[in-house]
Amino acid sequence: MTRETVQEPARKAPVTQPSSLPEALDAPRADFETERSGRVAYYSDTKAAGRPLLLVHSVNAAPSSYEVKPLFDHYRGTRPVFSMDLPGFGHSDRSTRQYSPQLFADAIADFLKRVVVEPADVVALSLGAEFAARATLAEPARVASLALISPTGFGKRPLPDPRLARIAQKALALPGLSQATFELASSRRSIRYYLGKSFVGEPDEGMLDYAYATSHQPGAANAPLYFLSSQLFTRDAVSHIYAKLPKLPVLVIVDRDPYVTFEHLDAFVGHHDNWRLESLAPHLGLPHWERREETLQLLDGFWGTGGD
Repeated sequence: MTRETVQEPARKAPVTQPSSLPEALDAPRADFETERSGRVAYYSDTKAAGRPLLLVHSVNAAPSSYEVKPLFDHYRGTRPVFSMDLPGFGHSDRSTRQYSPQLFADAIADFLKRVVVEPADVVALSLGAEFAARATLAEPARVASLALISPTGFGKRPLPDPRLARIAQKALALPGLSQATFELASSRRSIRYYLGKSFVGEPDEGMLDYAYATSHQPGAANAPLYFLSSQLFTRDAVSHIYAKLPKLPVLVIVDRDPYVTFEHLDAFVGHHDNWRLESLAPHLGLPHWERREETLQLLDGFWGTGGD
């Protein structure tokens, strides 16, 4: 098999590349060489016509496109659907480099501009919401709507001082410490514990297995160490990102989340009439897994009214 590199702003038939990591989705996978973020792998199903849908996973010790599998599987064949493995994760480039919010946002913006091309509905999970919002600021004409599931950036707890975060990252990157830290975070026991906190019921076994597999690939620790040191979060994301978004339809789905709080969300939505807030309780950040039908109905209604 060969690897495809996207050169022109047009859709091409994806071609997979050899890898020891299984596929997160049962769909064609291709590589896209971004202008600023390196090689990005993505899954797509573009057989159907309609407005494109881009799915953006979260960021943690072991994320991947598997996190959005229920949405991808449902919408494929009814509209063009894309799911990216963000830089440093899944089948994308995991090289040793500086990972930053801008690097992830650039990857999404480049992908929207050069692969998806047409204005798309974007669904993003957790910290992926900050990156998707940044990408929308860079390429507003490429985004028709945003649906943010348990988005970060609306909590009242302050982030660590940037200088201290950089020191923490450098400490975590020390050869002995980085290996020990990541081995602990990516053990089967840790993955089951932390992923289990995001499910009201039992966590999905397929997601557990894939999280373990993707966290045991070469370079798997590089991006997560920046996440663990808090360098991938934006300070005061409400004013620096969300408040600057163009007036496009935005849906936010939140209930409870063991890792994210939303103290500033109600007031923000109350002052932005293009934003809509829904709960779909009970869930702990993954309603498309545990409340799948309600989530799909909510998304369809959003795109059928405010999304057009």
